[in-house]
Amino acid sequence: MLKNIDPALNADVLHALRSMGHGDTLVISDTNFPSDAIARKTTLGTLLRIDNVSAARAVEAVLSVLPLDTPLQPSAGRMEVMGAPDDVLPVQQEVQAAIDRAEGKSAPMYGIERFKFYEEAKKAYCVITTGETRFYGCFLFTKGVIPPKT
Repeated sequence: MLKNIDPALNADVLHALRSMGHGDTLVISDTNFPSDAIARKTTLGTLLRIDNVSAARAVEAVLSVLPLDTPLQPSAGRMEVMGAPDDVLPVQQEVQAAIDRAEGKSAPMYGIERFKFYEEAKKAYCVITTGETRFYGCFLFTKGVIPPKT
């Protein structure tokens, strides 16, 4: 255990998050997402796991150390529900609440059509799969920066 590090963050995930640069993206996925196949196409090339937790819990852990990009560009996306792109399911509402808590303000997610999400996921730095069993528990995050202390 480490002080001030969320215990859900294992060494592999922490290494990947630290290795990412400004503008790199990461996927946090549910158990139904083709995580391994997509992860093989990412920059990291291997699947990371935060097992036995919900998508919201994994997002909470990741955002405890990862800065999101500025509001000038979208930094948190959700997979849209097929046939109902404006629907925001409970799993997505829970993740939105985790994002808002981490940011200390409202930071709305944008929708990404399902097949477009798969293509964007292949371009990500890494994929982190969770124990989330609900459908549409897949999210894309863009890493921001930590400004210097003045």
